[in-house]
Amino acid sequence: MVEVEKKKITKAGLVNAFKLYHYIKPFQKEYFIGILFLFGSSLGNLAFPKLLGEMVNSATSVTPDKMNNVALLLGLVLVLNAVFSYFRVVLFNNVTEKALAYLRRDTYNHLIRLPLKFFEQHRVGELNSRISADITLLQETMTTTLAELIRQIIIIIGGITFLAITSIKLTLFMLVILPPTMVFARMFGRYIRKISKEVQGEVAKSNTVVEETLQGIQSVKAYTNEFFEMARYRTRTQVIAEMGMRSGKYRGAFASFIILGLFGALAAVIWKGSAMLAKGELVPGDLFSFVIYSAFVGGTIGGLASVFTSIQKFIGATEELFSLFNEEEEKLIEIIKLDPDQELHGQITFSGLSFAYPMRADEMVLRDIDINISSNQLIALVGPSGAGKSTIASLLLSLHNPTKGTILFDGRESNHFSVSAIRNQIALVPQDIFLFGGSIRENIAYGKPNASEEEIYDAALKANAMEFIERFPGRLDTIVGERGTQLSGGQRQRIAIARAVLKNPKILILDEATSSLDSESERLVQDALEKLMSGRTSIVIAHRLSTIRNADQILVMDKGRIAEKGTHEQLMQLKEGIYKNLSELQYNG
Repeated sequence: MVEVEKKKITKAGLVNAFKLYHYIKPFQKEYFIGILFLFGSSLGNLAFPKLLGEMVNSATSVTPDKMNNVALLLGLVLVLNAVFSYFRVVLFNNVTEKALAYLRRDTYNHLIRLPLKFFEQHRVGELNSRISADITLLQETMTTTLAELIRQIIIIIGGITFLAITSIKLTLFMLVILPPTMVFARMFGRYIRKISKEVQGEVAKSNTVVEETLQGIQSVKAYTNEFFEMARYRTRTQVIAEMGMRSGKYRGAFASFIILGLFGALAAVIWKGSAMLAKGELVPGDLFSFVIYSAFVGGTIGGLASVFTSIQKFIGATEELFSLFNEEEEKLIEIIKLDPDQELHGQITFSGLSFAYPMRADEMVLRDIDINISSNQLIALVGPSGAGKSTIASLLLSLHNPTKGTILFDGRESNHFSVSAIRNQIALVPQDIFLFGGSIRENIAYGKPNASEEEIYDAALKANAMEFIERFPGRLDTIVGERGTQLSGGQRQRIAIARAVLKNPKILILDEATSSLDSESERLVQDALEKLMSGRTSIVIAHRLSTIRNADQILVMDKGRIAEKGTHEQLMQLKEGIYKNLSELQYNG
């Protein structure tokens, strides 16, 4: 989890924070009723010390029923305070949960609509933190911290008012010694917690040494490094011990300060009040109330630092979260039925195409690419790694936009079609297959989420996937595990092919789909791919040249350019051709 940075409370930060009102607005009636209950419970807290003082004073009253009446009133205040507190918590919690549900959905919906270049520049953990850690912090602030801030302000203002009414002289005395002591105690406590976190960090590092050593015990023993590892662990434990002893000194000092400082400050207030009591300037009940109010006000002032820190983190979280919404989305549309004007027929033209990735704008990956692909042709892209083959696939899918030049589908520029329409009619089968952690059925159906059981079964059959699916007890309901780790490479490839079969694309892109498979798996996958390529435009990126000999056209790429093109026979006739050299190297190998 990414720790949220504390931000200074600025005008821009407050503007970001108030953007949350957009999500609270539909539930503002509940929220303001919760605020009223919060005021009620806070006033009840303020009334409690006053009534306790009245009860003490009533003990010396000539009216015998006065103490009972005060006790009844005190009981009523406690009941009302409990009721108000309950409804305040419930209403704040309900409003926050409903508002943040909308915020989570908006954040996720916005993220998933962002272009690929955004995800190339941000880590998944960082983005996940925006949805989890940041929104969790907003939840804590909206349900607890804001209410606590309002409550503390009411307690401080109301408490000091009651203290001043009781005795302005004693109030000034209390304000001089007690609140500063509480603030110092809070700061001291935070410093001790910081040291404790450092100790925990060192303990974690020492545990890492143990874990790595035991996991790699064979290497440790093979290299006779037992004494090296013992010395490494001894160093870590020595650091932990020294930090722990330093922490113990501070904890001891803190305990002494609490006894001397806080209790001493309260004792000083009681001493001063007792002196005034002896002079007849106070009555016992007022002194009793005064001491309780003093503890309330001092503790609340000390707690303001913690609330202020939470609000700073809250502002940091809103700033980080809403910064995502400044990123421009792709213009996506939900395709239920494809518009005839948006249909692709498989003819593709690259005209003067050049491209550089946004993060490396000065390094051209593709240079002046001109390609003409007719409908239903099989085109192969070959060449060394880094030549730009996979980049062509990403440009076809509109995952990136050309730096220069145009891509035409059926003679019309790609911007004539919506991004969603283009991707809806192109299927990509990559070398590194990503499967979701659910069932085989769910992974195949990802190609067409509303597919029938018969369509899913038929797609698996055409992809030669039923050959292994039938052997699983759960068949199509077999769980594939995270990223498909429960399946072999060939099995994952065939599920990806079944997904593409189900999508029934007009254009198919195969990005080295068989390069990492054993001979048996390659035979089954290649057979499935040949069925899949039939009747559609297919672009095959391949390292194994034996798989693309029957291609209608082979494009040989080198350093971002098309160096050679032709059929297998034509390219093999070139005397010093790149394709011929690659083919002979693989054949000899």
